[in-house]
Amino acid sequence: MTPKAITRREAWQHAAWYGWALALTSTLASSIVTPLSRGIIVAGLDPILLLLLRLSIAVTLMGITIALVHPEHFRIERRGFWRIMGVGLLAGLEICCFFSALAYVDASMSAMIKSTQPLVVLLLLTLGGERLTRRQLIRLALAICGIYLLVGPGGTVAPLGLVFLLLSLLLYGSQLVFIQWWLSSYNPHTVALYLSAVMTTVIAGWWWWQGAHWHDPGTAGWTVILVLAIVSTWFARLALFGAIARIGSGQIALLWPLQTLLIIILSVLFLGERMSTIQWVGGVLILSSTALAARRGSR
Repeated sequence: MTPKAITRREAWQHAAWYGWALALTSTLASSIVTPLSRGIIVAGLDPILLLLLRLSIAVTLMGITIALVHPEHFRIERRGFWRIMGVGLLAGLEICCFFSALAYVDASMSAMIKSTQPLVVLLLLTLGGERLTRRQLIRLALAICGIYLLVGPGGTVAPLGLVFLLLSLLLYGSQLVFIQWWLSSYNPHTVALYLSAVMTTVIAGWWWWQGAHWHDPGTAGWTVILVLAIVSTWFARLALFGAIARIGSGQIALLWPLQTLLIIILSVLFLGERMSTIQWVGGVLILSSTALAARRGSR
């Protein structure tokens, strides 16, 4: 192997490991959303208002960051702008659908249905010409079995809640696939800013359609909103788009079971919930799926 080939290989490996680091960090930052959001929603805050405040603050932070560090990232060609508009519309509708579903479907059943998200993404990528490998099928099987054991099939699904969840699955999978196909060549900071801005506009429209009811979140509520905006949105989205550009959305999708496991662990530690032996077995299967994904990324 020539020195130039070795240098290219080392550069590719560095980019892959950096992409995995961004993906794992984004997963960890995103895992605090569910327990924090659950607490504030149970306290009486409207889920769509929560989303609107969270995204509005995050978009403002993104704009300030780019203005101070790389103002040239505000520029984007017309073709890229319209692509972001389309993906942002999907992303805004998806997050509204998922949070709306939580009003009709219990948490365990929502997690069970949402655990099929990696399969949706990989199937969409397959339709676009990417090959579905045996290793990916094994990871998907481990992840889905692990989620089943971890969360369990308890609860019932209201028809409207099921519709919202199915729409969320399709819209989120489509969002990640289109980001990889259409936006991976653009600067991730630019994509994160404009995509989040479009999402905020869609959420504002949904909130207005519901009646635009305002409720003061209070001190505790604003604290949670700021944490979600800064850590789980501003930072997590920048890391997510950077990871997709380096390792692809198919690999990102396979890390979602790890996020579910982290949510359960946080709930056990901070909300007093308990896990049975069979649930811990499911957690081991999920971690095994994630380990296989990381091994594939290193290769």
